[in-house]
Amino acid sequence: MAPLVWLCYTIHMADAERIAFIGTGVMGVSMAGHLMSAGHSLVVHTRTKSKAQPLLERGAAWADSATTAAEGADIAISMVGYPQDVEQTHLGERGTLRAQNPPRLVIDMTTSRPGLAVRIAEQAARRGVGALDAPVSGGDIGARNATLSIMVGGDPAHFENALSVLRLLGKNIVLQGGPGAGQHTKMVNQILVAASMVGTCECLIYAQRSGLDPMKVIESVGSGAAGGWTINNLGPRIVRRDFEPGFYVEHFVKDLGIALEEATRMKLDLPGLALAKQLYDQVSKHGLSRKGTQALVLLMEQSRTP
Repeated sequence: MAPLVWLCYTIHMADAERIAFIGTGVMGVSMAGHLMSAGHSLVVHTRTKSKAQPLLERGAAWADSATTAAEGADIAISMVGYPQDVEQTHLGERGTLRAQNPPRLVIDMTTSRPGLAVRIAEQAARRGVGALDAPVSGGDIGARNATLSIMVGGDPAHFENALSVLRLLGKNIVLQGGPGAGQHTKMVNQILVAASMVGTCECLIYAQRSGLDPMKVIESVGSGAAGGWTINNLGPRIVRRDFEPGFYVEHFVKDLGIALEEATRMKLDLPGLALAKQLYDQVSKHGLSRKGTQALVLLMEQSRTP
């Protein structure tokens, strides 16, 4: 092997870490795959083992619990569904912090409650483990392309230690403050997404009803003042009648609920957020909770003025 190639190889191997990855759903499987592609050794655990099969076929090891996955790992990353899943993953009887030889850092990338992120950081510190809350935005596309926006809360030193790994998953990575700050920032994100989803669905229904070509409309408005991620990425899916999930309705309902809880705690009245939550609750009641958030248009299309 040529000296320069050997030097690059040894540096790469020296940087490789053993990472426990818990949760390999729509986004998690792509995120974990990027870590493997970068040369990291992966141990995975997820509730449904078949969802981890693409990673296992590439050489990832399987663990039957979060504790087992985290045992001896350098970093443990979670990307699960709900706050109760986050709590069990890190603080439960079979959680990462129960490992005899725990990782030096745990990173929760699930959208969850800010207060839970604080609790995890406190419990981790008692074991000499660093903790970051690092929820993401960008959906399945961002996960596949490693272009996620990552909003981080935690100690600056832990953030610096995690950056080389986080950069394999996203392009916009910002430390927002201490524990819980990442989750609060994600609530801001979801409030914005809620408003843009309602607007996107309404504008495309209007375009269709007025006889316009919706794809041409997206081409015009998507590059102007009304442009944004939702109209440019989910708008075409709506036009194609593609309602498969990049992000599940049921998870969005969970996020909006957390945002409303936090707003109430801070004595804030956010009527737009409340309306979006009501609409998405109705989408769920129509049996669409496992569809993508763009399925909101199906509910709105049923509405008619008197």
